[in-house]
Amino acid sequence: MTGVLASQQIEALFDAEAVSSDAPLAEGQIQPASLDLRLGQVAHRVRASFLAGAGRSVADRLSEFEMHRIDLSEGAVLEKGCVYLVPLMERVALPPEISAVANAKSSTGRLDLLTRTITDGGTEFDRIVAGYDGQLYAEICPRSFSVLVRPGMRLNQIRFRSGRSVLDDAELTALNEAETLVNGKAVIGDGLGFSVDLTAGPGGLVGYRAKPHTGVIDLDRIGHYDPAEFWEEIRTEDRRIILDPDAFYILVSREAVHIPPGYAAEMAPYLAMVGEFRVHYAGFFDPGFGHAGAGGTGSRGVLEVRCHEAPFVLEHGQVVGRLVFERMDAVPRTLYGAGIASNYQGQGLKLSKHFRA
Repeated sequence: MTGVLASQQIEALFDAEAVSSDAPLAEGQIQPASLDLRLGQVAHRVRASFLAGAGRSVADRLSEFEMHRIDLSEGAVLEKGCVYLVPLMERVALPPEISAVANAKSSTGRLDLLTRTITDGGTEFDRIVAGYDGQLYAEICPRSFSVLVRPGMRLNQIRFRSGRSVLDDAELTALNEAETLVNGKAVIGDGLGFSVDLTAGPGGLVGYRAKPHTGVIDLDRIGHYDPAEFWEEIRTEDRRIILDPDAFYILVSREAVHIPPGYAAEMAPYLAMVGEFRVHYAGFFDPGFGHAGAGGTGSRGVLEVRCHEAPFVLEHGQVVGRLVFERMDAVPRTLYGAGIASNYQGQGLKLSKHFRA
């Protein structure tokens, strides 16, 4: 077994009790190459983000940092700018050859809802070491909008790996020659380069910036909210914009990509020295994303961009991220976009599913 585990193999992990849950699996919870993780019944408001650290449990650290507890059973608001820790419904008892990595789901990232997974003894966010046996926790920090959450909501997801799965540049070049992963020239170097598209769309629109003072977003309400209440439209005629410090933007990649059925990909931030910004908090691209056989014709990547300390000029075509490709251990039974109601197949510039089109 070498590669990222497919949906049918994740099902087998449940059968072997390597993954278990406080509640029966929900419909669609197992994705082509990942498992959605669900919020539990309580949120702990903590005064700072933390990692458990080697030899220490999350419960130990909670006793140091917890401010109060919030019952989520009837729904509760997680406030912008605060940090919360939520035990998840799922736990793992991984075999010694299986490790895992977690990320925020696409809709979570597009709301600037920083969501990371931590574990007992963990020294990194979103990394679950091979053989880990224990509880999983979501650390949640709403950055732009306060959100209403309930138990069972799925803000992040986990992907299971065995052995070496990441393609090196030579393997990625060969895959691109065989599959044409991206329209236009492929820029390959520690992954497939992604650049930003700042050519004006209808009315000069190139993206959105989160408004600083908005109402609460109920994460169960799909297609409900008026974008104008939460987002400022960004327009340009000269194919560049100036990013404001600590502002959050939704932009789109210039490249349309597709992920072949036997592969998955993860969006990684580009080198910090190219600019004062961070791109992409939610980074899984499932097998079949943008793939013709799964109802796609290439899909552009939506870029979640947060500027840091200084204003920064972002120009059309600037490389802002990279896609790291991984081989699947098996082709999933169902691909992204093929009969599983995928929200972002064939996407362009698009806000999260909570907003009206």
